[in-house]
Amino acid sequence: MERYHVRLEKESLVFSAAHFITFNGNICERIHGHNYRVRAEVRGPLDENSYVVDFIAMRDSLHTIVAEWDHHVLLPTEHSQIQVVANAEEVEARFEDRRWVFPRGDCILLPVKNTTAELLAKCIGQRLLLDLAPAFQPDWLRVEVDENFGQWGGWEYSENIST
Repeated sequence: MERYHVRLEKESLVFSAAHFITFNGNICERIHGHNYRVRAEVRGPLDENSYVVDFIAMRDSLHTIVAEWDHHVLLPTEHSQIQVVANAEEVEARFEDRRWVFPRGDCILLPVKNTTAELLAKCIGQRLLLDLAPAFQPDWLRVEVDENFGQWGGWEYSENIST
């Protein structure tokens, strides 16, 4: 049985963003930033053009996502202890006795429990699947996000597992 795959890892698939995460129950990091890198790999059958996926379409989708996130604060909207409230002008985030207020245009609100590299990879991967559908339905997709020159978090999607 033959299998085909495509991997995209380019110097241009980078974004700088601020975030903070919680861990061990009630520990909350200080807000800080990273120069994130993104790469993606897909497996699937060849289409009528003998592609798994068009490199250009995949690249353009990933470029759009990283450009939207670049120079923003990434905030989780599904965290049980971080309350994020947004209106047209500003976003307020609270954790215990800490409070941050940001201009609305400076924030990306993500449907995640925490803004870890793993969950950022999942958001990017789900968006990539949406952007390329319905023409592209991979058998398998992996998206990885590097937050610190060798500290990668990743997400995999397969039609055989639940996302």
